[in-house]
Amino acid sequence: MTDDQTTGARGGRWYLQLGVGAALLIAGGGMLAAHRATLDSGTERLTAGDMEWLLLACLAAVATWVCAAVAQQGAVAEQLPTRRLVAAQFAASAANHLLPAGAGATVVNLRFLIRCGLSPRRAATALAVKATVGGIVRCTLGVALLTTSPGTLRLSARVPCVLFLLPTAATAVALAFAASGRLRRAVRQVLADVRDVHRHRTRAWALWGGSIAFALMHAAVVVAMVRALGLGLPTRHVVMAYLVASGAAALLPTPGGLGSLDTALALVLTAAGAPGQAAVSAVLGYRLVTGWLPMAPGLLVLVLLVRRAAL
Repeated sequence: MTDDQTTGARGGRWYLQLGVGAALLIAGGGMLAAHRATLDSGTERLTAGDMEWLLLACLAAVATWVCAAVAQQGAVAEQLPTRRLVAAQFAASAANHLLPAGAGATVVNLRFLIRCGLSPRRAATALAVKATVGGIVRCTLGVALLTTSPGTLRLSARVPCVLFLLPTAATAVALAFAASGRLRRAVRQVLADVRDVHRHRTRAWALWGGSIAFALMHAAVVVAMVRALGLGLPTRHVVMAYLVASGAAALLPTPGGLGSLDTALALVLTAAGAPGQAAVSAVLGYRLVTGWLPMAPGLLVLVLLVRRAAL
């Protein structure tokens, strides 16, 4: 290849990266503009909340990206660049609000792992291992709360059964599809990688510890919002509300759980005893801290990672 061809290829790649970055920023701007009324309403109500609890909610939201990075490191054998790994999780959380069913975060993390030297198959398997452990963690935490706390048992009786039956039905459907040959081979590969992770204690601690902390930090954001608004709900009820709502919302293909998670979480918080309007305000606060406010800087980080060929 001649120097002119090399320069042309680099220039074409630069324009492609610039186009991708511009498209992401435009999509993010459109998403924010479409929900401007929600943002204004939530921000106005939260300004009257307890600022210390609001600060704790912001810190817990930041911690979710660190926890996601720890879990992702545990899912692979290679040592990933720490700063770029955390930046990729931040960017993935922003991209996740632009595509449905977690596709944005999956694409970002898949590209990041491939750029770090993993083959596409191993990168996809690592993401599947992380997702599998994350699902197990949420189910286990939910069952543990239900069985060890009488209060959450009473809460579960007031929550529509569909919020519990949907995750069970999804699991049954997944097992049914696992009967197909291709999916069966993919499941075997994931299980083989899970066994490989557990041969190394450090990786297992990172994968499981990061996944548990990730779920608990998201729940902590909701708890902090409930406290900031002065609602008197027990912490275990709020944590249970988040676990149930996030499990139900994961089955509905909306960008970042928008709409599905909001509705489910508001419904479960209301069932736990919160006034309807206060429950909606707490959900708006959770959405602001974990989604809307970090979106613009998250997309800028995404563009920067693309520009530096880290994605």
